[in-house]
Amino acid sequence: MSQTTTTIPRAIWVLGFVSMLMDISSEMIHSLLPMFMVGTLGISVLVVGLIDGLAESTTLFVKVFSGVWSDRLGKRKGLAVFGYGLSALTKPLFALSQGMGLLLTARLMDRIGKGIRGAPRDALIADITPAGIRGAAFGLRQTLDTIGAFAGPLLATVLMLLWANDYRRVFWLAVIPGLLATGLLIFGVHEPKTSAAKTAINPISRQNLQRLGASYWWVVVVGGVFTLARFSETFLILRAQQLSIPVAWVPLIMVAMNLVYAASAYPFGKLSDRVSHSSLLASGLVVLIASDLILAHNSSWTGLFAGVALWGVHMGMTQGLLASMVAATAPADLRGTAFGFFNLISGAGLLLASLVAGLLWDQLGAAFTFYAGAGFAVLTLIGVLLFPRKYQV
Repeated sequence: MSQTTTTIPRAIWVLGFVSMLMDISSEMIHSLLPMFMVGTLGISVLVVGLIDGLAESTTLFVKVFSGVWSDRLGKRKGLAVFGYGLSALTKPLFALSQGMGLLLTARLMDRIGKGIRGAPRDALIADITPAGIRGAAFGLRQTLDTIGAFAGPLLATVLMLLWANDYRRVFWLAVIPGLLATGLLIFGVHEPKTSAAKTAINPISRQNLQRLGASYWWVVVVGGVFTLARFSETFLILRAQQLSIPVAWVPLIMVAMNLVYAASAYPFGKLSDRVSHSSLLASGLVVLIASDLILAHNSSWTGLFAGVALWGVHMGMTQGLLASMVAATAPADLRGTAFGFFNLISGAGLLLASLVAGLLWDQLGAAFTFYAGAGFAVLTLIGVLLFPRKYQV
């Protein structure tokens, strides 16, 4: 192959490091937030689930508008910079929170920032990466992103031990990597003038929505049902807390999950460039089902880490893959819109999944939460197995 088709562009590496720094910032807070809300602010687990579902769904709803706007402008970087910057500037609000009002404001603003940057960034990756290595590019960015996702909780654990469980002090320190991420994006990524063609017609006009095609919409539906199976990882933290371990050590559960996720995302991303996307997605669903069943049935440390490790494997197998499937089925000038609608449907699924998970946890116990996740994963698997050939991408 030529150099062009085998070398991942430099901008993908930079975007990966930007994601890594922002994830360090975010996960330093999010790995402690459920315990902070329940233990310090006195918020119920049901409300924790509602807040988490609203926050994460807000992210995905906003992606529709930022994706459409990036197609309309034919530009991606400016929206990404604004989104990263907004998230960085909301971090101090967590440290200042004394009740649910300011905390909910901080959580929603942080996730709005994530939503603004998400679709334009993913579309930019698809724009500047040759099709033959797109899976590897998404996998690489996901790996670097996930390194931040486990470095953040690890750093939070160390700081909680050093600072005697001082949540607010840890939250203040999380501001620094967020600002560094924004600066790296501003000065380290130069958007090619030809990275995206400006869409002459409204990206969400009937004509353009029809251009997205049946294969794309099948990916959207599968991704939406998949999200019902993948409720918030907040419930992994709460499952670990049930083992009555010191609060400072609970974030290590996210370190373990994200370590496995980071190690598997790039290899599976490369594999997705060579094998059937539907087959790989089905395999990832089987792994998720196994993870849910183990987490539902076992309450020992061994069972907990086995379930969490499998959760990380399924993330590595499927998250970059789904992004690659969206990019493969969408026209180049509608990629921002395509990623936006994909995440809109996923957002609705995530809100419902978090509400259901919180209700089941409060009313029936932790095991039923994970059994429900396994059930939705089975439904998704059936859909993937029934229609892989017609909609092969």
